[in-house]
Amino acid sequence: MTVYATIDSPLGALLLVGEESATAKGGTALASLSVPGQKGGATVQDDWLEKAEAFDEIVTQLTSYFDGRLTRFDIEYVTGGSEFQRRVWQALEAIPYGTTLSYGDIAARIGAPRAAVRAVGTAIGANPLLVVRPCHRVIGASGALTGYAGGLERKRRLLDLENAHRDA
Repeated sequence: MTVYATIDSPLGALLLVGEESATAKGGTALASLSVPGQKGGATVQDDWLEKAEAFDEIVTQLTSYFDGRLTRFDIEYVTGGSEFQRRVWQALEAIPYGTTLSYGDIAARIGAPRAAVRAVGTAIGANPLLVVRPCHRVIGASGALTGYAGGLERKRRLLDLENAHRDA
């Protein structure tokens, strides 16, 4: 069963979407975390059940992150995406809090050729788990803030929260 909740955050309303799971903390595996106006973001469907309590553990972790007390999430995710996307997303999850990498760095980390940078960017743009899978930590090779499905202002706010080192 697909469940959802909307919570307030420093980025605006966050839409949490999950699947009930016997193994996940709190009983819900996170399938999507999106913001209003997000390119490719989730929208509530008629057959989804609003169930805020299903996300209690996730909300606790998000609150701690936004308060500057949590630097790594411990959340069960719903596996999705292509094999290539999953490799890129695993590389995102390995970027330490407060640091940034370029799209080329991600390509190198997954063993993709330099020519795959555009495909890496597309896979990052398809990340359904904003904030918790830190695609905001990926910047342009020049250090410029580029591409973020939630908008560059939100990306800047997340990097500022983490005091991330960048030249932008």
